[in-house]
Amino acid sequence: MAPPSAATRGEHLLRTVRTLGPVATRTAKVVAAEAVARLRPGAAPSLGSAALPAPAGVDDYARHVHAQRRVSVPAEAVLDLALDLDRAHEWLTLHLSWRGERPERIVAGAEFVQQISLMDIPAQARWQVARADDRGFELRGTGPMGITVGLWCTVESSGPGAAVRLDGALDGSPVRGPVGLTAVRSVETALVESLAALAALLEGGAGAPSRFPDEPVLHERGGTSLAPSTPVIVGVGQVVRRTPDLADPTEPVALAADALRSAAADAGLGADVLVRADLVYAVPTASWTYLDQAGLTAALVGAERAGTVQTSPYGGDGGQLALNDAAQQVADAAAHVVLVSGAEAGATVAGLQAQGREPRWTRQEGDAAPDRVIGVDRPANNAAETSVGLGAPIFAYALMESALRGEAGASPADHQRRIAELWSRHSAIATTNPYAWDRTERSSEEIGTPSAENRAVSDPYTKLMCANLQVDLAAGAIVMSAAAARALGVPQDRWVFLHAGASATDEWFVSERAELTSSPAIAAAGDAAFSHAGIDADDLGPIDLYSCFPAAVQLGAQALGLPWDDPERPLSVTGGLTSAGGPGNNYGLHAVATLVPMLRREPEQYGLSTSLGWYATKHALGIYSARPPRRPFAHLRPAFDRPAPRPALTELVGEGVVEAVTVPRARDGSAEAAIVSVVTADGARVLLRRESTADLELLTGTDPVRRTVRVDGDRLVLGDARRDLADPPAPPLRTERDGDAVWVVTLDRPHVRNAIDALTARLLERAVDDAEADDSVHAIVLTGADGSFCAGMDLAGANRGEFPVTERRGPLGLTAEPPSKPTVAAVEGSALAGGFELALCADLVIAGEDAIFGLPEVKRGLLAAAGGLWRTAVRLPRAVALELALVGEPLPAPRLAELGLVNRVVPSGSTLAEALDVAHRIAANAPLSVRVGKHVVDAAPSWAPEEAFGRQSELASPVLLSDDAKEGVAAFAEKREPRWTGR
Repeated sequence: MAPPSAATRGEHLLRTVRTLGPVATRTAKVVAAEAVARLRPGAAPSLGSAALPAPAGVDDYARHVHAQRRVSVPAEAVLDLALDLDRAHEWLTLHLSWRGERPERIVAGAEFVQQISLMDIPAQARWQVARADDRGFELRGTGPMGITVGLWCTVESSGPGAAVRLDGALDGSPVRGPVGLTAVRSVETALVESLAALAALLEGGAGAPSRFPDEPVLHERGGTSLAPSTPVIVGVGQVVRRTPDLADPTEPVALAADALRSAAADAGLGADVLVRADLVYAVPTASWTYLDQAGLTAALVGAERAGTVQTSPYGGDGGQLALNDAAQQVADAAAHVVLVSGAEAGATVAGLQAQGREPRWTRQEGDAAPDRVIGVDRPANNAAETSVGLGAPIFAYALMESALRGEAGASPADHQRRIAELWSRHSAIATTNPYAWDRTERSSEEIGTPSAENRAVSDPYTKLMCANLQVDLAAGAIVMSAAAARALGVPQDRWVFLHAGASATDEWFVSERAELTSSPAIAAAGDAAFSHAGIDADDLGPIDLYSCFPAAVQLGAQALGLPWDDPERPLSVTGGLTSAGGPGNNYGLHAVATLVPMLRREPEQYGLSTSLGWYATKHALGIYSARPPRRPFAHLRPAFDRPAPRPALTELVGEGVVEAVTVPRARDGSAEAAIVSVVTADGARVLLRRESTADLELLTGTDPVRRTVRVDGDRLVLGDARRDLADPPAPPLRTERDGDAVWVVTLDRPHVRNAIDALTARLLERAVDDAEADDSVHAIVLTGADGSFCAGMDLAGANRGEFPVTERRGPLGLTAEPPSKPTVAAVEGSALAGGFELALCADLVIAGEDAIFGLPEVKRGLLAAAGGLWRTAVRLPRAVALELALVGEPLPAPRLAELGLVNRVVPSGSTLAEALDVAHRIAANAPLSVRVGKHVVDAAPSWAPEEAFGRQSELASPVLLSDDAKEGVAAFAEKREPRWTGR
């Protein structure tokens, strides 16, 4: 196995930095801003001989920085703004909020308390105004941890305008220590940005992003106080053009811009509010390919300075996923005004193609790209599915529909009636939706019965049961912070809060799912969102379950605990993707845009919208209400114990049980083939494509589902009795949550001493990915079943050409990119070859007293190239590393404990209990301190001695000034357990 490439190592480094979350953001921003601060003053009008001297008093402090520039307005206008505390939030980027009473203006002798930003961390400053006159002001005060602070503004007339200088100074023990350099650089950056914002306000030009008071917002109806960063949808807009203009066809981004303008009007604002966007999200259109759809949309609405984000190219989860991500950006105070949109012009494209024409819409240059892409995308089908023609949603969902019928024990006619009635109810809902593509109410008989106008597509689906993609539809939403919504004058009766969002994926390939009749991912996402919002399914008002096909609604309803065929409980607010329209990836945004007005009218209700992509593969959902949320919004990515996958085969040997069957139909209604899913006695799934007349007559002339089947020569033979399906094979890897914050991953192939084959490597990568994505998981424990840790690579599988190397985490599913979260290895028995390499990826190792560790690859003509040679060379004395590499004999745990590689040696059989105890103690500590501490220890060996202290200080400073640092000290003083927030 080859070591990771330089490119892979670079990607790993970037991902590691990203996992530091707020710390990496703060530190990187300060470091990058140092260069920006050096450049920006040069971009400002030169002061030349009008450069202002440092004010008196700055020498009283250990550290001092400043910024200055010329503005084109008189000094009196500058002073009027600078002394106005009511407008401090508009230009002083150090300002976050006020605490208690304060004067309206800065006057000599006044005292007030202000929340300021140091390295993007809130810090309280108690100010006394030492001077306020016709030249500016001088503030002196105290900050956190005994820090003293000073802030000066100096203004002088300079020609027709004025020269302005801002000075900031810091002192105190922390400033003279590790916090100082980072803190003072953040102040310098803030001074430069503050002058740019001040100039923009005074001169009317484009400057810094809009700033809003970071103060609690009173929710008038509820009488509750909202955090200023509470995300709220203030406006939604939809566009429907049922008759495309083929003479002058409108392209999708233009429709998206129109939807955003409608959303601005819905919020009671003019379209000029769109210019103030900090971020613009786009759900990629399927009817035309844009390289940077978000950037084009931003330009059309005048928000060119906004950051741009797009969801992955394919997937109906995109609209809800974009809203979840946008709300998280607002909740994290990374944005105040966010635009989300998507559009399709499928009807226009179809009309043009019918005339032999192609659209002549915008084509971007090859390097155009959004700033960020969110979501998951992989090839939709594996080889087995492709070989039988299961390569389109209509066939995959029809197969799932058959499996759902089989599980319910319903006859084909009865099940057809029930799903047709569901779709009939959807069509009735569409008649009340002004933005629905087709507002025709249809009976269940019309929907469920094939006809010339409603042809059979793939049993049991007719055309009127399928998503209608040939639509011209667009939707847009404006998400704001409560602070921005208040400041911009959005009436509170327009506010709808995002209470919780969640996303998850099921087993990627349909043929490998444990069951075709359930979605563990929707269930996990729903449980997480309900728990966060403090409600359950019974508390829901309006609901919209993604409805590309009836099977999707049934899967969602089952996972969320909702009835799918209750006429009194509608599961759509739009009319679904057949009647309301299926605009490519963007249906979910239309669902939310329809849900929002309903929740405004019924402000005590909760609404739910779900979205999915590919074949019920990737999922996103959101909970909404005009009621304020009980907890701050969170985009949840829950880790959950996944069922074992089934092997996917295409050849039936012996007998199996028919799980599902669908028959794709030609336009004249004739059967083209039958796609059959068969579960064998050992739990594998066999996909068959049958095209012979005899087999088609057999499979359509009777109900084959849940009957035995075998291949006799060139034809199928069905048994008579109904049979249950065999369970999937035992999983080679198990996961479970221990308590709230520890994720346990167990290698479970005891018959080969837990050796890693290709499937186990894939499952290991996914298990770690799940833990990394779930913010509630604070530590990981990796162990092996039945008294053995891991024997390394499964050589028998490798001999068959099945190597345990995953696309991203590399050899053994882990060694090229170990977890960023603290990981404890519980090692019993042997950890040899790749098993030792897995243990070396852990941060701590707990070993049984009889455990052994070794790299025997040299005995087989191999090398421990999955990190074993490199990591032992780094972590062990050279002679010991060479002994492991060259002799190939194992070393006992006590010896490696003496050398510091093993943390603890415990009685055999007790390693898991000890590892869990250690993991829980890690999880009980401040998350920010744990993340940064791990990062510093991992990165420190690569730092040059002359830079090490400074690098450590940059990473440590945000932790030392964090909310958790204050909470830890307070909890110690008050003799109570701390309540960590990770901030």
